[in-house]
Amino acid sequence: MIGYLTGKIISKKPTSILLDVSGVGYFVHISVSTFEKLPESGEVSLYTYLSVRENALDLYGFSLPAEKEMFELLISVSGIGPKLAQTILSGIEIDELKESLKTGNMGRLIAIPGIGRKTAERLLIELRDKVESITVSGGNISAPQFSVRNDAVTALANLGYNRGNAEKYVKIIMDKTPAVTIEELIKEALSMLNK
Repeated sequence: MIGYLTGKIISKKPTSILLDVSGVGYFVHISVSTFEKLPESGEVSLYTYLSVRENALDLYGFSLPAEKEMFELLISVSGIGPKLAQTILSGIEIDELKESLKTGNMGRLIAIPGIGRKTAERLLIELRDKVESITVSGGNISAPQFSVRNDAVTALANLGYNRGNAEKYVKIIMDKTPAVTIEELIKEALSMLNK
């Protein structure tokens, strides 16, 4: 099994990257969150998971060990394959997914593209007690911070804004000003969304 790759970026897209590892080109599927963490060029290292099926060998890459752990937990759930797990990790940050599973936040799970009510229920039932072991380096979002972020995104979505865009701008604002109040967060996100 290929568990780790270090190589030079030949090309990258939001869901895949081509790496030159000692003259061999590896095509690796990645999540949007991994894509955002990678530089435009140069050498990178990825934790990998090799998916073996009867007609294909697919390599999935992750910028953090925690993302790989979450991927492996997701594909252990009945009905979730590597492609859907990649889509889930592209639609939500690992720490937010972990918190949503622990608190039973069905609404947040259903908001992820590709996840319906039945899949969300299976995720909650099968993973609620298993996600505790996953630690995201750099620390997890604290419960109050998570609540502010989640409430702001929900409010913006209820106002008719695209949930993905709302999450993106809320994340940008919270990364810049972690102690922002919910009112300031929504106000600033609205001004960014209306540009």
